[in-house]
Amino acid sequence: MKLLIIEDEPRIASFVEEGLQAEGFSTAVAADGEAGLRTAADPDVGLVILDIGLPKIDGLAVLATLRRTRPDLPVLMLTARSDVRSKVGGLNAGADDYLTKPFAFAELLARIRALLRRHVQQRELSAGGLVLDLRARSLHHGAHAIDLTSREFSLLEYLMRRANEVVSRADLLKHVWALEFEPGSTVLETTLTRLRRKLERAGAPVPIDSIRGTGYRFVA
Repeated sequence: MKLLIIEDEPRIASFVEEGLQAEGFSTAVAADGEAGLRTAADPDVGLVILDIGLPKIDGLAVLATLRRTRPDLPVLMLTARSDVRSKVGGLNAGADDYLTKPFAFAELLARIRALLRRHVQQRELSAGGLVLDLRARSLHHGAHAIDLTSREFSLLEYLMRRANEVVSRADLLKHVWALEFEPGSTVLETTLTRLRRKLERAGAPVPIDSIRGTGYRFVA
């Protein structure tokens, strides 16, 4: 799991990243709202530390998008705005917690750990009779277990996390295989075909639609 820091002040971003890495966390940093949203789409991101005053897309707009695309992702807002109205606005917009600058790293760390404990109960994704156990990395349809390879599991997880959203081929290659767009690669189509066949053989629904010329969609 990675912690994503969306912060445009390099000094603060570096301070937070170095402190978290010293505590054993894996981190990613984005310096503007657009880059933050792209990185937050990675299913390995398990928590976001989000500044309000960001270039390109401001923090509240980033938060609104995250609540649509990844509603269960914990978000801690970091901001210089200390007035009550700003705090209430951030929390009402969907932030899980709010910390004003300047802050002590020990307090930030304590709040992050509290958020992770609070959200650890999300152990599975379920839709259409399919239950994906995120801890055991297993898939069930009713009482029947469906064996998946690591890539098949990651592909299904990514699609289920973005249920009812059309996900591009390039996005899947990047986030499931860590590949940039490769027009000649058939690894996605091959894996998807195997996954669909396994669901069919188990008598499970096959809720993954191919959207011609666009991508794929898990229909919840």
